[in-house]
Amino acid sequence: MHFMTSKKKNKIEEPTEAYEVTPKKEVVASNNAWKQLPEHVQKSIELGIEQADKGLAFTQEEVMSNLKKKYPF
Repeated sequence: MHFMTSKKKNKIEEPTEAYEVTPKKEVVASNNAWKQLPEHVQKSIELGIEQADKGLAFTQEEVMSNLKKKYPF
């Protein structure tokens, strides 16, 4: 019978070979990542940037405070 030790409790290990990773310098150098995004995603990101520039965004602290007020537990 196999028992988990306290060192391994709540630890998840994923197989690294399952992911293909592009080095950051290649992504930045090619600047192709933006072009690879679907048009609706590009528009959503641009809209979010515009809204943030206009001050229509919430900080993480504001969001958490509102959630705690709405769902107290």
